[in-house]
Amino acid sequence: MQHHNLPTEDLKTYGIIDEDLTFSKKLSADDIQKFLSGYTIVADNNKNRATFQLTDNNTQLKVIFLERDKSLSEILRNSKEKVQYTDIKDLTKSPDKWNIEKKAFIFDKENEKIVEFDFIKNAASLTAIIADKKDIQELNRYKIELQKLKNFLYDKIDQHPQIAKEISNDMNIVSREIDSVNNIAGDEKQMAKSGNSKIELNVNDKDLYEDANQMIEDEEQQQEEKRKFKR
Repeated sequence: MQHHNLPTEDLKTYGIIDEDLTFSKKLSADDIQKFLSGYTIVADNNKNRATFQLTDNNTQLKVIFLERDKSLSEILRNSKEKVQYTDIKDLTKSPDKWNIEKKAFIFDKENEKIVEFDFIKNAASLTAIIADKKDIQELNRYKIELQKLKNFLYDKIDQHPQIAKEISNDMNIVSREIDSVNNIAGDEKQMAKSGNSKIELNVNDKDLYEDANQMIEDEEQQQEEKRKFKR
């Protein structure tokens, strides 16, 4: 692949390549090849996230700056105790634009790793994993976060009529998950009254994380390769 058309000054600015025009040693050969093929480099630092992607036949560098409402270190530390919810704001969009994403970070004890879920893209998997915890307090926390997202989307419909259909689709997804949570909570209460707290989910409980991870990979493999990268 030809590299002479790369936006070298921009790449140097963000530490992706060095002054001698070689790629940063923090990137593996596989990382570099994927980056040159259109995948995205993701750099996390405290509350900030930046994404870098080559566009226009690798002649332009698309940079997006994001900000969480919590620091990454705080999220990772606390996720081992309970599910962490965070809002991510796209700082490249003006404040009046639709620029918020909601994420959940869950510790997968079996594989000893923390998995990130998007409330919209990974909705069904996220709800199933929360339900599998069989913790009514956690279920209520999740429902509150879903309701916050629904309220946010509702407010944005009037502000952005040009994308009202897209927002409505997301609202329908959130509403569906709220209904699912309500049904699960009702089942839990009924089971508790009968002295049986076991709940059967319409998922393969043993493979919850594997199924969720596969879904995430399928959704993102053509668009994004998540990679921790610091200058």
